[in-house]
Amino acid sequence: MAALMVFGVFLVSIALSIPIATSMIVGSISPILLLGKGGSIVQLLNNTFSGANSTPILAVPLFILGGVIMAEGGISRRLFNFFAYFVGRIPGGVPCAAILTCLFYGAISGSGPATTAAVGSMVIPFMISMGYDKTWSAGMIAVAGGLGVIIPPSIPFVLYSLATGVSTGNLFLGGIFPGILIGVALMVYAVFYCVTKGEDRVLINKKMDELHAQGLWHVFKDSLLALLCPIIVLGGIYTGWFTPTEAACISVFYALIVSLWCYKSIDYKQIWGLLVASVKTYGGLAFVLAFATAFGRVLSLTKATSIIEDFILNNFHSSFSVLSVLVIIFLILGMVMDTGPAIIILAPVLLPAVQALGVDSVHFGVILVCCLSIGLATPPFGLDLFVAGNLAEEPPMAVAKKALPFMIAFIIALALIVYIPWFSTALL
Repeated sequence: MAALMVFGVFLVSIALSIPIATSMIVGSISPILLLGKGGSIVQLLNNTFSGANSTPILAVPLFILGGVIMAEGGISRRLFNFFAYFVGRIPGGVPCAAILTCLFYGAISGSGPATTAAVGSMVIPFMISMGYDKTWSAGMIAVAGGLGVIIPPSIPFVLYSLATGVSTGNLFLGGIFPGILIGVALMVYAVFYCVTKGEDRVLINKKMDELHAQGLWHVFKDSLLALLCPIIVLGGIYTGWFTPTEAACISVFYALIVSLWCYKSIDYKQIWGLLVASVKTYGGLAFVLAFATAFGRVLSLTKATSIIEDFILNNFHSSFSVLSVLVIIFLILGMVMDTGPAIIILAPVLLPAVQALGVDSVHFGVILVCCLSIGLATPPFGLDLFVAGNLAEEPPMAVAKKALPFMIAFIIALALIVYIPWFSTALL
């Protein structure tokens, strides 16, 4: 009864448009006040403060700040030019360069909306000038922006690690092949679309000729510092030189050095505004992270986790069957719930049950993040849709229609990731 009350009150609060963090607290308090179960208010407060008082949690705001600085520093344009130099001349090459930029920029920002905004603000106007359909270009970027939460370093993977205790480094490794696979699937459709619908090859070749006239060395030198960022951050983590939290701090200083002194694309006066933007982005999530610990503790005391585990084990007898159902649930939740809160709430509740059926914890984390990343481009609340729609000056629903084939390509790749665990565990 107490466990049912926690979930019932939480879901009703969400339905009433009460903020996620407040809904978690209301759900946590209800069994304590009404049934005398789930601990005490003092324990709830202590768990809330302990949830916020965590060194690993610092990686989240630091990765956000590093991504904001890189976005303002014009990194996406240099990355796009680098990839366009190699693939721009082939059919569908310009969209492929845009997807590759999202794929690589995800290794800098760790955020889907940040990747969509940073890459889309440059790529969408460029593609429109090259004769590509405006809403199609925006739809492509909206879906490809979701790669920002799959390719490491990924903020959702950090959140999953905080919620479950799974190694952040292993999660980062687990996201590499799935991110690449999804990127390849999106590029295959982009090439198919361009071959069947046609492109303005005269205009595109003229632009590529201008880029090639600069020479490979110039293009490479201009983009080198941007290309080095994920290598430094991830290389340091995997070689054991620093922890993910320390890597997040290094990413901030690297972003500042590159943007202020190397590219000189921002000045000192802009730093305060970038800090404010980062705090606004992280502020709401910070409350969710703090309250998540208290929420999880109440779920444990009311035996909600055990109830869910027993239900899954009694009704599903293979990892494939339970994952098939959970993927559908995750895809639906991704339409209405932000990635961070969804991971914090779902991961600790469901992980014990799927592990009992033989699902690897890293593999499950990759599946959860991939499913929720599709939600970023799915109506009615897909944040990437609104970002890309604003950049293209098109209604989000119009962008969503053009994004649908890309989402189908994404889901095909997702199916391979779900049923072939090798993609998530090969590098572990």
